This record gives sequence, C-alpha cells and structure tokens, in this order.
Amino acid sequence: MASTDQAIPNLSKELCSRLLADLEKAKRPVLYATKCSLDNAKYNHKVGYLTPGPKKVATELNVSSVKKMSRAIFMLEILLRNLETGAVNTKRELYYISKGEIKHNSALKPLDFADQDESDSTIDFICEMLECYREEVNCYANDRGGQTYSQQLVVTETLTDGDKAVIDLSKLGTSPFQPKNRPQSLKLSARKKIEFGLIVESEGTANTLVANGFTKRHNCILMGAQGVPSNAVRGWCKLIQDQLKVPLYFFGDLDAYTVQNIFRTLKAGSAASLIRNSDFSAPDVQFLGVLPEDIKKYDLNDYPVKEHDAQEGRALKKAQDALKNDPFFHDKRNKGLAQILKWLLENKRRCEQQAYFTVDPRDPTMPEKIIVEKIKRGDFV
Repeated sequence: MASTDQAIPNLSKELCSRLLADLEKAKRPVLYATKCSLDNAKYNHKVGYLTPGPKKVATELNVSSVKKMSRAIFMLEILLRNLETGAVNTKRELYYISKGEIKHNSALKPLDFADQDESDSTIDFICEMLECYREEVNCYANDRGGQTYSQQLVVTETLTDGDKAVIDLSKLGTSPFQPKNRPQSLKLSARKKIEFGLIVESEGTANTLVANGFTKRHNCILMGAQGVPSNAVRGWCKLIQDQLKVPLYFFGDLDAYTVQNIFRTLKAGSAASLIRNSDFSAPDVQFLGVLPEDIKKYDLNDYPVKEHDAQEGRALKKAQDALKNDPFFHDKRNKGLAQILKWLLENKRRCEQQAYFTVDPRDPTMPEKIIVEKIKRGDFV
C-alpha cells in the first residue's frame, strides 16, 4: 500500500520501464494484478476483515489483450498527472477526460472507451496492479458517509491547506453530518462519554429515530447507512471504531441480502475490494437485529420470501453460496451470523426493521425502547 506521496509514481515508473524493456527485447510483457474475488479471499477474526490471498491475474501482451494493456497505461498517465497537479476527479469525470484526450489526439482513437464501465474497469485494474486505493490516485466516488447525528460528537477536519474546521454535531440542528468518502483526515472527540454507535440500514428510519428524540435521550452516535454501505460509510464507521472505541451496533432487516451483502460488507469488507478492506470495514460492529427470535418475542410482522422474484431468489442463492464458500461465515467467531443465514434459508421468511413500529403503534418511541433494551441485555450477534 502506498505510504508516501512518491510511492505510486515510483511504482508506476518501474512498471512502465519493465514493460518497455520487455518490448525492446521482443519479449511479451506481462501485467500482474491482485485477484479480487472470493476464491482469493482469506478471513481471520484476529484481523477482522477479508484479506487477499496469493492469487494474481496475469495479463500477457497478445492480440486479445493489447487494448486492455494499452488502455491501462493511457489511464495511468491521466491519474499520474492528477497526482502531480493535485487535481481530483470522479470515475465519471475521468471517463470524459479520457474522451477529451482522444478527441484532441486522433492517434489515441483505438483506445477509446465505448462506455464508462470500460474506463471504470481500467481504473480498477490499475489499482489492483499497484495495490493502492482509488482515493490514492485522486479518484473519488461521488458518495458520502452515512447521515450522522449526535449530541456529543465533535469532528475536527484538517483541510488540504492545513487549516482546521471544527464541527460540533450538537450545533447542527436537524441537519446531519456527512463526511466525504475519505474520512481519514478527521479527528473525533466527545463532549461527554459516548455510550454506543447505532448504524441503521434504512436512512429514513435513522432520521425518524432522531426526529423522535433518540440522540437527545442517549449519549450516542446514530447513522443512516443507505443500504449497501459505500466506501464512505465503511470508512466513517472504521474511523468511529478506531478513534472513539465505542460499541457499534447494526440495526437492519432480517433477510439474506442484509446479512450477507450489507452487514458482512460493513463488518469485514467485500471480495471485490480485498486491497481496500483494511481501511474500509468496521470489524467490531455487532448485528443487533432484526434477529429471528425477535419475531416471536415482539410479535413482529414477517412475511414469506418470494422465491420466484428474481431479486429475492438471487439473494437466497447467494446466501447458500456464502455458507459454502465465504471464509467469513466459516469462521467460528461468526457462527451466529451463519446460523441466521441458515434460518433464513430453512424458513424462507423475512422481517423488516420497521416491523418494530407494530409493537405499540401509539408509542413512537417503542422501537427506540426495544433497541436500547436489546443493547443493555446483550441481545445481538
């Protein structure tokens, strides 16, 4: 992983020099990239997130790969120029920048990208070769950390020019704090001791809890995760975990997609981002619910999974694959989560987080009372 400002330019220069030397010797150059897939993923609970194994993807210069390799060098030059000038771009903007380069130099026409998916995959390929984050080559996704509320959290941001901005979340009124997608320049502190952090799958439900006074009655951090957590959400949760050392709990639906895609990604990262998981996962977060036993205990409304629905059927199939092939669910420390997946596959039922609002429909704070009760009892996985 790049540790200095010159690490990526130096690695890039070495890579290009090696390619050129091979070509001059009439030898076919080969590019090697970390294989970011589940069959190259390792999990150790002492580490806490998915890490890459030894497998590499080799791309040797031939008729079928010449465009891929040439595009990689073409896009790498654009990214290195950004590093040199300090410019930043989204993937979408880099797609159009590459279009602009080709527009002004007809000799580059064979490298043209038909659509953004092609340029995106080229950027990913470069990062997997250099084993660096997209953010380290000044490429930022257009996402932000989850909407965050707290009456106790204070954030100090060090800006690029060295100035500092202090944000006291208790002074924001009804507006949430939303860090950008690389929150490592933030320093967190607390006005009073923060007891826990609650990450809510549904941003709407998170906002409802805040509007009903959750953060005023509890010294906590409450965040809306926006469904599948983006790098920004994952990095922000990681920062809270590491700097504040407070217990983190995830409150979301009881279904295969939530457990296997949303929660696992938040807690341990994903196979697609093996080289990024160390800074974009929160290994200490616990699954608060909905738990299978909550359905009977609180008489929650649940309903059968529609196996013929393409999305729900695919989620069940992925859950089966996860139990067979995902090292995260094989680890004995995650036995409880694996048992939830098994329960979902056996019972083929699901329950949404909003079902807690049925417990006492005339008490708007009932979901809050149940959440806090579960935390106090240790009723989580």
